[in-house]
Amino acid sequence: MSPVVQQWRVVVAPDSFKESLSAARVAEAIALGVKQAAPSAQVICVPMADGGEGSLDAVLAATRGERRHDRVQNANGRPCQASWGWLEGETAFIEMAEAAGLERIAPAERRALHASTYGVGELVLKALDAGARRIVLGLGGSATTDGGAGLFQALGARLLDDQGNDLPPGGAALNQLAHLELGGLDPRLNDVQFEIAVDVDNPLCGERGAAAIFGPQKGASPDDVRTLDQGLTRFARICRDVSGRDEADTPGTGAAGGLGFVIKTFFSATFRPGVELIAELAGLEQALKGAHLVFTGEGRMDRQTLLGKTPAGVARYAKKQGAAVIALAGSLGDGYEALYEVGITAAFSVVSGPMTLEQACRDAARLLQERARDSMVLWANGR
Repeated sequence: MSPVVQQWRVVVAPDSFKESLSAARVAEAIALGVKQAAPSAQVICVPMADGGEGSLDAVLAATRGERRHDRVQNANGRPCQASWGWLEGETAFIEMAEAAGLERIAPAERRALHASTYGVGELVLKALDAGARRIVLGLGGSATTDGGAGLFQALGARLLDDQGNDLPPGGAALNQLAHLELGGLDPRLNDVQFEIAVDVDNPLCGERGAAAIFGPQKGASPDDVRTLDQGLTRFARICRDVSGRDEADTPGTGAAGGLGFVIKTFFSATFRPGVELIAELAGLEQALKGAHLVFTGEGRMDRQTLLGKTPAGVARYAKKQGAAVIALAGSLGDGYEALYEVGITAAFSVVSGPMTLEQACRDAARLLQERARDSMVLWANGR
């Protein structure tokens, strides 16, 4: 293979490959393949995410922000170490899954009815202590279905039953909610701007709500789903009565077990597509100026990728610049061809032959490098 000698500008903006490589490591492997095929190419790596798991790593890798660590509660109320990011402009980036993520709880220990976002609220307080004036919350991968009630409690709100007792953690307890007391809310919340990164448009309650759609994957039985949905419905009604705002049907309030609902209701948070928000923080649009070719990808691409996932978002940005886009995935599922409609030029699986998932995950960096090299040669020779 003769190396391609033209000096192309190539932007590498992938998501992570779950349970295999972070977005930064995926970008590194693709960049190595590009340079192998075209040593003179200018390669710019912009690790990406869509607001869910891996978003913190992507943002810190792209912005050179500072990773901070704090001891907070996990979804089961046990101590855990959680990371968050400090960025320029007095901005904190919090990935809710760091504190209340499903992957942090062993399957046998998941408690769908009682899991709480209290630890996410503790991270918000840490950000306020650091002087944050803007807090970006990445939603996704949660173990919780409490509508953000735990976060609200951590920030100083009291959720009381009809006897004046504080509610215990979790979404099921919301069925006993009678009163909200907001006098103890941290006053610094009045001076901070919240932005919520979401990749779903589900409402809080009902057949498309947080409990019905996402509860089962968190261990909720059909009876649990009904209990949780009823609790969220009650919570939404009382929040509406207290705040004068009805946000239960706002698209995105069902993300991460409804975490964004309480922030939207009481702190006027802005909901934004996760890819858009991460792209802004990472400087993707600037990196794409003058680009000839863009590489993106994620672990699996199918028709769901169109619904706010990284490759589709990156393709839309690249299309504005007139750049070709090659998407690399661990696997291509049903309907991935629809990605061509949003600006993907070509999509390839990195798997080179029959292999187990374990093998593919283990060899992902090598497979990505090889496929990026081959794709670069094919694209450049067609110019």
